[in-house]
Amino acid sequence: MEIVLDKVTASGNEKKLNIFRKVLNRVLNILHNGISIIIFLVLWEIAPRAGWVPETFITPPSLVLSTLWDLLITGVLTKHIETSMFRAVVGFILAAIVGVPLGFFLGGGFKLFERIVTPVLRLLNAVNPFSLFPVFILLFGIGEISKVAMIFWVCLWPIMLNTTTGVKNVDSLLIKSARSMGVTGKELFFKVVLLAALPSIFHGLKTSCATAFFMLIAAEMIGASSGLGWLVFNAQTNYQIPKLFATTVTISILGLSLNYLFTVLEGRLLSWQERPAEY
Repeated sequence: MEIVLDKVTASGNEKKLNIFRKVLNRVLNILHNGISIIIFLVLWEIAPRAGWVPETFITPPSLVLSTLWDLLITGVLTKHIETSMFRAVVGFILAAIVGVPLGFFLGGGFKLFERIVTPVLRLLNAVNPFSLFPVFILLFGIGEISKVAMIFWVCLWPIMLNTTTGVKNVDSLLIKSARSMGVTGKELFFKVVLLAALPSIFHGLKTSCATAFFMLIAAEMIGASSGLGWLVFNAQTNYQIPKLFATTVTISILGLSLNYLFTVLEGRLLSWQERPAEY
């Protein structure tokens, strides 16, 4: 009986030890991956405090966090985040609604139409979006429509071009195999073509999402009275350096969060695709 109890106790201790090792390894991995960020933040905090750089130009992280907290408590930052995200999301969704079907149409075998339209699309894609912003203001005014239209324009091209590429690169053997098994029409489209092109489509959506957000910030600096871009421009104009840094940090966090969100969605929605071997 005592031998059995000893074995049970040893087994329990071994499980606890394994859990402790896993937790320790995870903590060490986090520290290892984030050591450069920690060093950067420490140097950033020390440099203005020690007088290595003028504190009027470079705000320490502690003061940035304090300003960020004040902006959150007062609701100022939340209001501008909501405004910017609304513009970005609406423009992105409209671009996806137009870009994905158009990409399927261009990549779906309409050779004559593709040959006629492709040169024009390449020309429009090459146009710098900043140069078109005055045109959008002239057409739609300085309200919300011009900003949403600019986001739509910027997002449309990555979505459309990646969708077209994805449809063109669908393995013809997959289509022939599906047809030989009696799969045709809508079933062929949704179960074969769409799934095969989905990784490329998702790449276009991910790229355009990041582009939409950062392009919006630039647009809000030019012609807006609200939003994160306007908040940065207003802080710069009034020489409110802590507020400037706090808003910039917020923009970076939102950009990283959007990228992480799409990475998680990609892992869940495209978990079926074959991953490259690790060596």
